[in-house]
Amino acid sequence: MKLLAISDTYIPPGFMRDGLAQLRDIGIDIDVRSWEHKTLIDLQEDNLAIEAGGPGAVRLSDEITQGLEGFGIVVVQFAPISRSFIEKAKNLRLISVLRGGAENIAVEFATQRGISVMNTPGRNARAVAECTMGMILAEIRNIARSHAQLKSNRWQRSFPNSGAIPELCSKTVGLVGYGAVGRLVCGYLQAFGSNVIAYDPYFKGDSAPAKLVTLETLMRTSDVVSIHARLTAESYHLIGEKELALMKPNAVLVNTARSGLVDEQALIEFLRAARITGAALDVFDEEPLPADHPFIQLENVTITAHLAGSTIDAFKNSVALMAGHIRNAVNKCDDIPVINNIRPCLEMG
Repeated sequence: MKLLAISDTYIPPGFMRDGLAQLRDIGIDIDVRSWEHKTLIDLQEDNLAIEAGGPGAVRLSDEITQGLEGFGIVVVQFAPISRSFIEKAKNLRLISVLRGGAENIAVEFATQRGISVMNTPGRNARAVAECTMGMILAEIRNIARSHAQLKSNRWQRSFPNSGAIPELCSKTVGLVGYGAVGRLVCGYLQAFGSNVIAYDPYFKGDSAPAKLVTLETLMRTSDVVSIHARLTAESYHLIGEKELALMKPNAVLVNTARSGLVDEQALIEFLRAARITGAALDVFDEEPLPADHPFIQLENVTITAHLAGSTIDAFKNSVALMAGHIRNAVNKCDDIPVINNIRPCLEMG
């Protein structure tokens, strides 16, 4: 069976070849083609176009899509797999996406054609969890603000929270979402001596060391609220004006998940009025963030350019992780992350 891997700026051809190499042992031939962009910003613009308009919004080059009928497996990270792509790939049996979401895949059409779609849940969980800790500390301890002032030759020690700068030890941190990222963050917070509570109506099993609570209890009692839920139609604006109004005046909100989980305009108003002390955000409703955006003007917010999950280890490891899932699919194992309920039919010649 032949496998087409489409690399990109974040996962270059070498990463693809190295991570998928183990599949040659089970008779899979690997062809790596590159979806090239001049800059990361160009790639991000295509990603945003795909998120807004679906996988058909961005066209792949003829060099990438030639001879698609010869492939049974396609592996991509950000490259779009559209309806027309799938129509050309007449022998396609499996689409493997090197990320948690599948916005760049025509999943419904793939399902109609009997093609299995697999994702890579948790592939950058550690990257996001580590960045979350950095964002929490940067916001409550004014690390980024002090850095910016010193780079401008200003020795400043007075900030919006200077009257009550906290330590994480003995503070209550609430995790909205207790999946792979949330559980890792919980472990890090335990080392800091924090009291961790979590809200996750989908979590099953033992939540220790976190204590599961209602969303209302979490918002009322947390000194730090950190968002780690998946964005769905049900969770859109999960944190809105009502939930923000429950927060302590000295609390901070951290979001390294998806912007749509938080009502951005409501958060801006709460920050402007100092109804909460601050926020640390890696995701925004509009990306790149416009130069005149309120978040750039506010002094009680720490902002980064959607980089929480972007580490070299996460990108390298995701390919090898998916190779393991594909091997399990070939061996007909049950433990594979299929997202459209179609088990892959991968018969080796």
